[in-house]
Amino acid sequence: MIGRYHGLVLSDDDTRGLRDAMETEKNPTEDFPHLHHVKAIGQHADLLAAVRAAIAPHAPDLPDMAFSCRPSSQGQYQAVTVSLEINSHEHLLAIYSSVKGIDGVILCL
Repeated sequence: MIGRYHGLVLSDDDTRGLRDAMETEKNPTEDFPHLHHVKAIGQHADLLAAVRAAIAPHAPDLPDMAFSCRPSSQGQYQAVTVSLEINSHEHLLAIYSSVKGIDGVILCL
């Protein structure tokens, strides 16, 4: 088990297949550029700042309103959502790779 979020038990096995598929398969109907929402869920003292720093090289100058953060019902986890324009499949993979690399992130959607 790598964590719990709103009653869900999250394990590495549960998310591995989804991550692998996302990293290797392109959706032929995906048009670029498009608005995309990246969500990171984790236990980190300042997850919002960590996500901002991870995304900055890929999407500089994002306004504050592109980011939202909320705690879980018991305050154990934070969920950060970023709304940004994605230019290509490779751009999307690079962003997810950076966000998944943040210490304490247990799920990236």
